Amino acid sequence: MARLLRPLIRGTTYTRLLHLWVPMLFVSVWMFIDMSKPWVPAVLLLPLGLIPAVRLGEGVQAQLLLTPGERGAPDAAITVAPSATWRDRLRTVVWLEARMALGVVAMGVSVWLPVLAVDLTRVSFGHVPDDNPLLPISEPHWAYALLAPLALIALYAVVVGLGELITVIARRLLGPSAAERVAALEERTERLLERTRIARELHDSIGHALTVAVVQAGAARAAGDPEFTDRALGAIEDTGRAALEDLERVLGVLRESERPASRRPTLAEADRLLESARTSGAKVDAEVTGALETVPGPVSREGYRILQESLTNVLRHAGSVPVRVRIAVEDQALSLEVRNPLTAAISGPGRGSGLRGIRERAALLGGRARTGPDDGDWQVHAELPLR
Repeated sequence: MARLLRPLIRGTTYTRLLHLWVPMLFVSVWMFIDMSKPWVPAVLLLPLGLIPAVRLGEGVQAQLLLTPGERGAPDAAITVAPSATWRDRLRTVVWLEARMALGVVAMGVSVWLPVLAVDLTRVSFGHVPDDNPLLPISEPHWAYALLAPLALIALYAVVVGLGELITVIARRLLGPSAAERVAALEERTERLLERTRIARELHDSIGHALTVAVVQAGAARAAGDPEFTDRALGAIEDTGRAALEDLERVLGVLRESERPASRRPTLAEADRLLESARTSGAKVDAEVTGALETVPGPVSREGYRILQESLTNVLRHAGSVPVRVRIAVEDQALSLEVRNPLTAAISGPGRGSGLRGIRERAALLGGRARTGPDDGDWQVHAELPLR
């Protein structure tokens, strides 16, 4: 019983009824002009629904009055956007006609059923109405008072039912079209990809800076040489400053969704990474073939991060060992290889996620990356297509 009466205290029951009444304002104005042609308002809705902005206005009203709980939600069942195609325009026309038809029913029910309940009550007290076509009664009787609640129950059922029906129709006719659903899905996918990219950026940049700082600090403490300590502190300072710049850039993008990402480092700045690894104790032998400046931006940026993560893994898991870096810009692809003597694995925070990130970066560009033991060395080899 309580479930049946719940719509009485629910605000959407009354906002939906108000939504059905709104078109009747237009109909009422027309009735003052010409009552002999009540069909004219329905005809006027046909060209009105073809206006793109009408769908926007109807969507706003429907969200506000029919589904207020979904208002402003990105995945709302009722869209708030102008018509983009002729199919959207035709759906809007059908919606306007359906809304007016149900509005006529709602207005009639909400007026005549309360009048009927009052007249039944009056008849039970001996007053016979002579102007109600719904109540052709000539003799009063007390039993008619028992029928008055039935009229109110019918009013309640019809109002709630019409509210649910108009909401279902709105979801169907004012909901996102196939093109809008595809666009929303693409936008959501782009956001997820951007979040994944940012997570990789933070992992690679901050992880590299912390690894360099830890290695440099440990080497300086073990060396006991003031000159070496000064160089180590300088390397820590430079690496930390670069990491802070990356962190500020990424956090700026997260804080302001409309803010474009500032410039990310490319392979043209690979010398900075190589020098950082050298100052951390690694013996880096680098060979660069081809012009890095000609590498397309996305490929160069991802190549930089792959090289950064590869050198970070060397410092974190192998320490001060010889490292061979080969970067080759060929006609169709960028080849990047980092090799170091294979040593016993050293556990550390985030172990494994960096290698997975390397493979993911290469796959997103249509390339491939191999990581693992190879002829007594640990190898990271990536092939990134240039086109």
